[in-house]
Formats: sequence, C-alpha cells, structure tokens
Amino acid sequence: MASTAEVLVAVKSAPDRFWEAIRGSTELFPKVFPEQYQSIEIVEGDGRSAGTVRLLKYAQGVPLVTFAKEKIEEVDDASRQVSYSLIDGELVNYYKNFKANLKVEPDGDGSQVKWCMEYEKANTEVPDPDLVKETAAKTFSALDEYLAKN
Repeated sequence: MASTAEVLVAVKSAPDRFWEAIRGSTELFPKVFPEQYQSIEIVEGDGRSAGTVRLLKYAQGVPLVTFAKEKIEEVDDASRQVSYSLIDGELVNYYKNFKANLKVEPDGDGSQVKWCMEYEKANTEVPDPDLVKETAAKTFSALDEYLAKN
C-alpha cells in the first residue's frame, strides 16, 4: 500500500532563481553540498528533460546510502515542477516504489518549496522515511542560504 509524505520549506529566494538552482542540481549540488554528494552524473538523457537518468554518489558518512539512480519522469519549467522516481540504489531495498515531486511556488517576497514523496515500503519493518524528509528540508534551506550569498 502506497503512502505519502510531504515537506514544505519557506525560502527567501525568488521562485525563478530557486527553480534554476534545482534544475542545475547535477552540477551545483556536489559543489554546494560536498558533505552530502560526492558526484551527480548524467547516465542517460540531457540532464534536464523527462527520461533523464542521474546517478547520485553520496559522500562518505551519509547514513544508509552510497548511491542512488533516479529517473526524471516529468518536468514543467512554466509551473516550476519536476517529478522523479528512484530506480536503483540501497533505498530500493527498503521501498518497492519511491517517487518524488518538487514544486517551487511564489510566497510573498520569497518562495515555498513543496516536496512530496509517494512510497511503498518493502515490508512492515521498514521505518517511515523521516530521514529522507529531514534531508530534503535541510537541503532546501541550505540551498537558499547559498543563493543569498552568491
């Protein structure tokens, strides 16, 4: 049975600026978050379009995972929205299905980042993905801080 979880993060960055940072995450995230990402490589596609497959290699010390492969399912630049699914990596041992949707919306002078995940646990012993939610929230806040300085 599929479950959902959601993270809402208010950021000070303008929606278009934050969205462009998300869209440029293949190059940007390993530079901005070396404690999290060793590298992000494009395995298939152009890195920005639906059908693109990316290989995320995590830094040493990141709990539970060393790598993940994700596929961009849909992207809509006009509405600043992207969805992707997990297709390989340690997390597929915990989740039969794992799909995330990210949307950046205007909110006053800044933006609201809405990240929703739909997942199905491999078995009843698998904990809820609280660590994944916490990591997403921290990443969006830290990216906002980076954008404010650069």
